[in-house]
Amino acid sequence: MTDPERVDRSDDIAPPESVPPVSAEPYDPDEPRRYPSTIGGAFYLLVLGVVAVSMVLVVLGEWRTGIRLMGGSLLFAALVRLVLRSRDAGMLAVRHKVLDALVLLVLGGSLIFLAGSIPDQPGF
Repeated sequence: MTDPERVDRSDDIAPPESVPPVSAEPYDPDEPRRYPSTIGGAFYLLVLGVVAVSMVLVVLGEWRTGIRLMGGSLLFAALVRLVLRSRDAGMLAVRHKVLDALVLLVLGGSLIFLAGSIPDQPGF
């Protein structure tokens, strides 16, 4: 049973293809995009590079040094996250500034603490 007064309005809804994409960042066609687009993005890449180097150290057998270096880079990322504005933090900004820094501090501090507190094993 169909209601005679009900009108089919399916043609009033625009398909998704007709909706233009909108970016949250301001767009200026005269200014080329910078890579990374924020100073925080550059620091993020620096921290990521240090973590990659520390993983190489771990694989090569210098696991304590590698883990301490990784923890130090996370502590550095926490400091950078606290100093920079959320708009400039780039990929370091995930949540609220204090929460981001707290998570990075806890992880970095835990890695450094664990690397120093695990006793040497015989034969290593």
